[in-house]
Amino acid sequence: MSLVDRGKLEIKLGSYAVGQQHALTDALLVSRTQDYRRHIASRMVPLEPEQVARRFDATADYHVSLKVDGEFNMLAYADGEALLVNPGGTVRVGLPVIKEAADLLRAAGVQSALIAGELWYSKAVNKRPRVHDVSRVARQPASQSELDGLCFAAFDIVELDGATFSDSHDKTWKRLTEYLEKGNRCKPVESAWVKDGASVQNLFLKWVAQGAEGAVVRSDAVGSFKVKSRHTIDAAVIGFTEGTDDRRGMIHDLLLALMRPDGNLQVLGHVGGGFSVEERQGFLSDLKDMVVKSEYLEVNDQVAYRMVLPQWVVEISVLDLISHNTRGIPVKSMVIKLNREKYKYEVIRRLPMVHLTSPQFIRRREDKSINPVDIRIKQVSDLVEIPYADKDALQLELPTSKVLRREVYTKELKGQPMVRKLVMWKTNKESESDEYPAYAIHYTDFSPNRKTPLEREVRVSSSKDQIEALWAELAEDAFVKGWIPVSGTPVGAAPAPAPTAVTSKAPTKKGKADAPTNASAPPPPAEAPPPTAVAKGPPKKRGKPANMPTETADAPPPPASPPPASPAPAASSSGKKRASKKKTEE
Repeated sequence: MSLVDRGKLEIKLGSYAVGQQHALTDALLVSRTQDYRRHIASRMVPLEPEQVARRFDATADYHVSLKVDGEFNMLAYADGEALLVNPGGTVRVGLPVIKEAADLLRAAGVQSALIAGELWYSKAVNKRPRVHDVSRVARQPASQSELDGLCFAAFDIVELDGATFSDSHDKTWKRLTEYLEKGNRCKPVESAWVKDGASVQNLFLKWVAQGAEGAVVRSDAVGSFKVKSRHTIDAAVIGFTEGTDDRRGMIHDLLLALMRPDGNLQVLGHVGGGFSVEERQGFLSDLKDMVVKSEYLEVNDQVAYRMVLPQWVVEISVLDLISHNTRGIPVKSMVIKLNREKYKYEVIRRLPMVHLTSPQFIRRREDKSINPVDIRIKQVSDLVEIPYADKDALQLELPTSKVLRREVYTKELKGQPMVRKLVMWKTNKESESDEYPAYAIHYTDFSPNRKTPLEREVRVSSSKDQIEALWAELAEDAFVKGWIPVSGTPVGAAPAPAPTAVTSKAPTKKGKADAPTNASAPPPPAEAPPPTAVAKGPPKKRGKPANMPTETADAPPPPASPPPASPAPAASSSGKKRASKKKTEE
């Protein structure tokens, strides 16, 4: 059985093709990849170089490997076929590195395997390889030569021949070496076994001097560690919270932002460590005089930040910058602008940013000011990939959605027209922003005689097959005996105007829309695909209904003598409640 349905893949160049989770024959492969990534991230302890020598004594063996600046991927292999999948659900086949991996594992007699590693680019010019290079080449390769430069650095075996592989790290590494050491593009990550902290530090310093990101230390005796140098960032102070108990009268932490090329501010994160008592007291007194109004609300430890005029610049240090969570979803933060006439922050949209690991305050930079150079976002985007970092947040446009299907049915009860409408559209934004699924259905149910006249549902999916199945399920439930299809309402065309425009807003019923995390899609108008979406607020939890704006029900006037009802889909029993809906894909 093949690992992937190649008919659901997009060919990029030659034999190289890319797809999403629905292209996999094993739908659980993405969740296993995410679970593994989450597991190792939770167990990996960050260390600064100065802590290494005293952290590792001479009582254990330490496996020290190069920290590759690449994209985490899982290499899946079965019966001579291989592919790569990342935590975001991107599936890749046909790369030279994948073919090499399949040949090596087949020659070693392996039947099936899941191997964790980093996809990295070996042909970066005059610089160390970065994840930026992987993303650029993997998304839009310019030539076969670029694809030849993609390599896989393996560091763990997750499954082997159908069973979970849970041997010691020593035995795991021996297996990896046995299987992949003869590889050119696919091979074990560069590493060495050492006996003490001084040797760990020497390897770290050697690799960093060569331009590497850092080192990873693994030991069955003491655990796993990530050793990296700290980065410094200059950022604007845009908010603060006050301490409690013994820190009352002092700042608790500061909310920081960087400036985009368009002059707008984007929230970077907060810093609460590194302040002296005198700084905490003095900063609170000064910042209270700078408080302004804000449409945007940020909360930390259940306390809302008080927003202030962007006048201060501070220098902080961070141990790491994380651009994606363990499920492969980009970290996002709000872009805001200060309306100086109203002295009020206004919301623009959420865009990709980073999460700060172990931020520490260093000092206030009175020699710097709030401008696109001193607090530029490139301080971060030069280190990790941040999509749209160079775009104007106000002018950013996403692809236009396309309505695929639209059906409207009416029925008269007590002299009042009732309307049920289904609209399906393809967002065309799934590859641009995780705010959107690939497909969406909007169901409208209007009944003027009901306590809540207007009720709505939203269903989303990344699979065309699944969204079609969801449509069939909703249509079978909604368009039952007695409901008459409205003639002359093709896709994208508005039906005849309703006799009475209804704009009352009814709360969406809890649990009816299964939207994936961070996925929301605007409802399309009756006559055209939905407009470009404005970025949403904080992502909704799984299973919560998506907030849809009130829409006017399509209720054409009933004919003087209603025609005989056309055949409708089989109706469910009259007393049966709407069945719980299928869980949509992420």
